[in-house]
Amino acid sequence: MSKNITIKLTKAGNRTSLFSISDDLGNLLGNNITKQQLISGVSFNINDSVKVIIIRTVSGNCAKVLNIPITTMFLDEVAGIQFKDSNTGSLWRHLTNPSMYNSFYGSIFPYIIEYPFAYQYYDEIVQNVKDYTKVYKYLPTDDGIFNSNRRIETDNDYFNKAVLYNDQQSSGILNLIPKPINNLFQYVSYPKYNSDSKTILFSKRDNFYQYNTFWSLVKDKSVPLFITSCTSLSIDKEVNQDNMDYSTRSFKKDTIRAKDLKVRMLLDNRSDIHLVSQFLITPSQISYL
Repeated sequence: MSKNITIKLTKAGNRTSLFSISDDLGNLLGNNITKQQLISGVSFNINDSVKVIIIRTVSGNCAKVLNIPITTMFLDEVAGIQFKDSNTGSLWRHLTNPSMYNSFYGSIFPYIIEYPFAYQYYDEIVQNVKDYTKVYKYLPTDDGIFNSNRRIETDNDYFNKAVLYNDQQSSGILNLIPKPINNLFQYVSYPKYNSDSKTILFSKRDNFYQYNTFWSLVKDKSVPLFITSCTSLSIDKEVNQDNMDYSTRSFKKDTIRAKDLKVRMLLDNRSDIHLVSQFLITPSQISYL
């Protein structure tokens, strides 16, 4: 037995142009369907056992998948569906709340800074990272006006992620956690290996934030280390997680060594701190091999 369905698009942005449609049985119903066709409505004849329609949208290099359960509607209800453009233009007022930073329209967006290093004749092995960054928290004000006298400098707040890489090696995503104080049991539980990251400790000493415990996690050097971000066009790249091995390694820990290095720092889990980055150094030793 079969049944007829009609698919209409109710909302989309300007960057969305082509769609492919399939069902939950794996049958391709339509490919390269335009946005205008979906706005008008596209009909298909499908098997009675199909419960979900799968729509894949393509925007640049980024694809999104929508799983839509099949529902029953009257013809006049289908005809009354109106398309709405999801792109809206507006002015952004920054720092209306002095205690909030990388938050836009109620959403947290990453603060990213990347430091490049170039070494001399010999390859060099990175040993640790020392970062001179000042981290401020601003106390709320009654009038909502920025006031530098209402800030305090903290020691346990910092970037929450880091990536060290060169053209052939990458540390993968390093989650940065403050070093536990007076808790040896918790301290020795790090590093922690996750399915898509590794969690390590950072400490602050002599006004330097410091961390180590990293090595290259690249599976295949012939595969790119980064991919284009689908989260936000303001993010230039994301770690290619399919090419990273986050499992525990008791041996074959490939040190990060080359004639250049990039240290990528990210803050994407909060917006209540202000990071003022001064400079970063990477103590290393010459590799003669």
